[in-house]
Amino acid sequence: MANDPVTPLPAGRRRCPVCGKPAAPPHQPFCSARCADIDLGRWLKGIYRIPTKEPPDEGSGENETG
Repeated sequence: MANDPVTPLPAGRRRCPVCGKPAAPPHQPFCSARCADIDLGRWLKGIYRIPTKEPPDEGSGENETG
């Protein structure tokens, strides 16, 4: 397992950020593939974002004609 990019943590030390169950090494930091998919869905929907006070870019290409 020297080429494994994920270093397993000791059992029982980390909790799944979605449901709070102990994390499972194959799905770290989640407990299951289901919780990993829930987290991915949250990222894709934009739930995890940092609100800013910056206005949108003027030249973003949206609503331009021509």
